Amino acid sequence: MTKMIQCISPVDGRVYAERPALSLSEAEMMVARARAAQGAWAARPLAERVALVRAGVAKLNEMKAQVVEELAWQMGRPTRFGGEFGGVNDRTDYMAQIAETALAPMVIEESDRFTRQIAREPVGVVFIVAPWNYPYLTTINTLVPALIAGNTVVLKAASQTMLVGERLAQAFHAAGIPEDVFQNVTLTHDVTEALIGARAFNFVNFTGSVAGGQAIERAAAGTFTGLGLELGGKDPGY
Repeated sequence: MTKMIQCISPVDGRVYAERPALSLSEAEMMVARARAAQGAWAARPLAERVALVRAGVAKLNEMKAQVVEELAWQMGRPTRFGGEFGGVNDRTDYMAQIAETALAPMVIEESDRFTRQIAREPVGVVFIVAPWNYPYLTTINTLVPALIAGNTVVLKAASQTMLVGERLAQAFHAAGIPEDVFQNVTLTHDVTEALIGARAFNFVNFTGSVAGGQAIERAAAGTFTGLGLELGGKDPGY
């Protein structure tokens, strides 16, 4: 039986949105498509990838009114505070501007005999597990550099802000980024952990609770999958 994932609005307590979760076999096929698409995406010129990502964020900006209203219903942020577009745009611009320098080979030695350098290569398939509180900004923090660097991306938005992933996918696909290069998915915790445990992803970026981070770390144990965990309460500066 298909499990439905619901977003219960804090505004009035109703089910604001619900989506069917992928089964493990469906999720595995999704990851396979992402992996198959990664080589061709990475082979595109850097300038082309940067332009497409910028265009995706521009398309998202065109949806600002819809995004702001949806965020209010999903997670309770009053519409007068707007969305997260200031940070989204600023960080996209910054990461696009530094991409050529950041991704260039690091030359250690260049002489008449040989050249030694450290080359930058995509990691492969990047999995983003985004939180509900700043769902666009935290996703952009990983989505933009991952795509620019030549990776494919799978996004699992928090159930409380499940429409965020759909809007990002809608915008980026409208800008010309192939559907298999950036996929938004709805997953249960057990399917998520099974995929991580099966080394479906080359890097996992999670923002959320300490308990959630522990679950991801347990699922990844022994796989040597790269993890980036930003966990609530771990830094007194926050």
